[in-house]
Amino acid sequence: MENWKSLMHIFVTVFLSYFASLIVNPTIADVTMEAVCPGQDECSLAIYLTGFQQAVAGLGSVVMMPLIGTLSDTYGRKVMLTIPLTVAIIPLVILAVKRTTEFFYVYYVLKTLTAMVTEGGTVCLALGYLADNVSEEKRVSAFGLLSGVVSAATVCGTLAARLLPTSQIYQVAAVISVVAALYMRIFLKDTTRTIDPLEQPILKQGNETNEVGNEQLKTSDLLKKIPLPKDIIRLLKSSSTVSLASFVAFFNSLAEAGIQSFLMYYLKARFHFQKDQFADIWLITYISATISSMVVMPILGPLLGEETLLCMGLFAGFLNMLLDSIAWSPMVPYISAVLGIFLFLASPSIRCIISKQVGPYEQGIAQGCLMGIASFANVISPIIYSPLSALFLSDGAPFNFPGFSILCVGLAWFVGFILSTMIKILPYWSRNKVRSEPCLLA
Repeated sequence: MENWKSLMHIFVTVFLSYFASLIVNPTIADVTMEAVCPGQDECSLAIYLTGFQQAVAGLGSVVMMPLIGTLSDTYGRKVMLTIPLTVAIIPLVILAVKRTTEFFYVYYVLKTLTAMVTEGGTVCLALGYLADNVSEEKRVSAFGLLSGVVSAATVCGTLAARLLPTSQIYQVAAVISVVAALYMRIFLKDTTRTIDPLEQPILKQGNETNEVGNEQLKTSDLLKKIPLPKDIIRLLKSSSTVSLASFVAFFNSLAEAGIQSFLMYYLKARFHFQKDQFADIWLITYISATISSMVVMPILGPLLGEETLLCMGLFAGFLNMLLDSIAWSPMVPYISAVLGIFLFLASPSIRCIISKQVGPYEQGIAQGCLMGIASFANVISPIIYSPLSALFLSDGAPFNFPGFSILCVGLAWFVGFILSTMIKILPYWSRNKVRSEPCLLA
């Protein structure tokens, strides 16, 4: 790729940010249960608290993601990136100080509120930044690399969590989170974009001419930039490809939300897994995901196309959950985790498909809407999976199938797989017969 140095800074920013947030993942189940149900291996309250947090944060993100994406189209990605990177520091500092019940509940409230912006905000804006600077032909590779950076951050974070004691994990996470925000402000250069009168965006902005860095963030301006539901619906209905990809994104996010929230509780109840076992599972999963995004996707993407990679990823997710749901040995989750090499093809493929269906000045709102769909799935997911998980892990289950809720997660991926087979990509400029501006990475 040309102009590699300008993109390296966004990759480093995302890596540091996700490392800080994901290093705590293997410990959060233990910390939560120790705070609300000390000494127990099964705890319905911990499951419901996790589900409630996910639902509230997701509901807020449904509004915040399209808003952040829209504002970044006008004011620049760097300005808006400051917000999620800064607020992400606060909850980590709380648990870095203490992990008592009182401090946990303070963390819980702050995490719920800040997650409305941080969950998806950073990657949403990073995707917009890449779309600004990468041509359509190479976008699948660029999006795959970004996904690989997130996976690599998860691998490093999980490995660090495996080696560090819990008392130090949150301190390290807080420090790295601060470094991520500072690095972005110092090194990342925003893209200056002026609107070409030949461009015809789906969501019209009037006759405004915007130049990033020349406008002030005023309250009246912010209110004018808030995307209305009709604007979002118009964007999502702009083509059959966008509509189908949006539905696939919903079911993919529904499954991802379910697995991230409830798999650890299932494995803890089923096989008595602890922090180290969780770390091993995530390590295998995200090493596979890193290979997938940084090697498999850049190679196969131009050859097979995003549609094929999307189908492969969704079906791999279904097989992963099927194996975990009927796991007969503690080794099965380790084996199924290897399917991450295909599973993690799905999300970047969806993002690339959507990116190619909109113009250069709608990348922010398009990725924001996609993150909003994912956030809405985060709202629905705990409503479905929290009661199922609590019920089938309890003594009062209607039948003996502890992994039933995990199988239901897999069915969401299977529905997405069926829908993905109907997607046909037609590039934005081919559909609209409008000249695109040159990309920095031609």
